[in-house]
Amino acid sequence: MYTPPAFREDDQAEIVAIMRSARLPILVSAGDAGLIATHLPLIHDAEPAPHGRLIGHVARANPQWHALRAGAAAMAIFQAHDFYVSPNWYATKRETGRVVPTWNYEAVHAYGTVEIIEAAEPLRAIVSRLTDRHEAAEARPWHVEDAPPDYIASQLKGIVGVVVTITRIVAKRKLSQNRPEADRRGVIAALEAAGQTEPADLMLGLENAADRPGPEPIPQRRE
Repeated sequence: MYTPPAFREDDQAEIVAIMRSARLPILVSAGDAGLIATHLPLIHDAEPAPHGRLIGHVARANPQWHALRAGAAAMAIFQAHDFYVSPNWYATKRETGRVVPTWNYEAVHAYGTVEIIEAAEPLRAIVSRLTDRHEAAEARPWHVEDAPPDYIASQLKGIVGVVVTITRIVAKRKLSQNRPEADRRGVIAALEAAGQTEPADLMLGLENAADRPGPEPIPQRRE
């Protein structure tokens, strides 16, 4: 992932927050069969240090797990918030007109080694953790134990677990850090006016503008 210094994120807490905010990550592998990608929920565990591991499952009929078990290189892609930025929001547009549209976003690419889980009990534990996490907001959360045991046993036969021990992470928070403060304030104001409070709050939460790198050369590169 192309990551200029102004957008690089190294803070582990921010990286984990992005991974946990991503609703449906993408697991990509590159093996003898070429590139394969699967959209799937993943849980992040802090251990083992320094980056932790990712836990999920795929359908047994999905050929990707065979490639992963054979040692295919793997990466998981997480994207949290993203939003379009119009040149109309920049003070620089009114001053010089030398502006172009762009897209702001937060993303993490996590690379690692993969273990495939086929045993019933570890698989059940994976499914239970994923279910409990995503049912937590329900008034009456559904639990794996709510279904008949024989039905769950049959369903587990149709999946395999995937555990990615993360060896390297590249994280990016592209939130207009490369723009002058007046431009940033214009973006925040436009987002707030449109009711997009989450991305506006993200930008407001960044460090003081005086500590940020200066603007990139114009015209800007689109990401």
